[in-house]
Amino acid sequence: MTDTIFALASGAGRAAIAVLRLSGSGTGEVLRRLAGPLPPPRLASLRRLRAPGDDELLDEALVLWFPGPRSYTGEASAELHLHGGRAVLEGVSNALLALGARPAEPGEFTRRAFLNGRLDLTAAEGIADLIDAETAAQRRQALRQAGGALAERYAGWAGRLTRLLAHQEAAIEFAEEGLPNSLEDEMRAGAMSLAAEIRAHLDDGGRGERLREGVWAAIIGAPNAGKSSLLNALAGRDAAIVSSTAGTTRDVVEVRLELAGVPVLLADTAGLRETVDDIEAEGVRRARRQAEQADLVLAVFAADQTPDAETLAMVAPGVVVVANKTDLAAAPAGIGGVAPLAVSARTGAGMDRLRAALTEAVAARAGLTAEAGLTRPRHRAALDEAAGWLDEAAAAPLPELASEALRAALRALGRLTGRVGVEDVLDVVFGDFCIGK
Repeated sequence: MTDTIFALASGAGRAAIAVLRLSGSGTGEVLRRLAGPLPPPRLASLRRLRAPGDDELLDEALVLWFPGPRSYTGEASAELHLHGGRAVLEGVSNALLALGARPAEPGEFTRRAFLNGRLDLTAAEGIADLIDAETAAQRRQALRQAGGALAERYAGWAGRLTRLLAHQEAAIEFAEEGLPNSLEDEMRAGAMSLAAEIRAHLDDGGRGERLREGVWAAIIGAPNAGKSSLLNALAGRDAAIVSSTAGTTRDVVEVRLELAGVPVLLADTAGLRETVDDIEAEGVRRARRQAEQADLVLAVFAADQTPDAETLAMVAPGVVVVANKTDLAAAPAGIGGVAPLAVSARTGAGMDRLRAALTEAVAARAGLTAEAGLTRPRHRAALDEAAGWLDEAAAAPLPELASEALRAALRALGRLTGRVGVEDVLDVVFGDFCIGK
């Protein structure tokens, strides 16, 4: 038996409608005492909600009843679609407390759904990402994960690994039962093949994490290269102070953009140069750190100046090279061996080409594909551990050591979805070989 919990499922604040969700074994009784006889499952019914004891009318609301296990949490659940006034919410909440329900803890509905087998950990994380999604691309990725795309892939790997472990255990425990002699070779080949698949999945450049968290981009360049003007032009507003005085930008100025459906945090940095000013020197140090940590770097040069050595040293594959101030001079044909994008932040010339290039670069780094990718460091850590144990299983000198390595790999995979047990291994052992009939 579980506590009956309730929580506001709609947004806080004044609104036409507010939705209260309930879940737990006592939901049916609470609903009967609050709204009368239970309505047909999953059909909205208009009811008068009355406070227990004094029978005071609290609201006229739509009531929905979801008997377990066919509910989000897998338990008996209900929804109350109330008028959104604060007094209504307060009155109904007090009535629920009086009837024995309690406010839900953060994430408790989804936690119960996981514990009741309605979804796995990756799907629960996908739901959290869907709630936080700010762009269309984030929404699509979250929906794929919440819909079980990652769980399906990991379950497939866990199934293959379970079979490998079951066969290895059978070869050890039932050697006298006439099992095939090729089981050990098949185990080693299967372990190596699965490890290679997992590592190919890991080798994605962190695209899923970038899409979920956003791409970090940094604008670097010499003082007066027009970095702040470029930031303002890309942001469409005056986010950074622009001045003809060199060294105006001393700290990092950040703006949020959306490119290719991916959130981008674009940072303007201090001009790169040697300086004896302690404050400016700290700004230059932060600029270099931003460039080192950024997913995407824009190296900006002034078309009317000779390219500076400090910024030239930052030009590398993947860096977007920009020649700004083309309203003052023609852009050079090449900077650091790269053809720059010629723009004028002041007049807007070439800005469409720059936005298109940035959109392409962001899309490449975020991996906008229909395939579900890794979205969290814990996924990456668990898969890396599983691949390492598979390598050990394939190279183990003794069958018992191989079995232990396979079991450790299976535990690592199980941490991703939260579902792996010894019963899975036993089912395969006795199902594949019919040992003992």
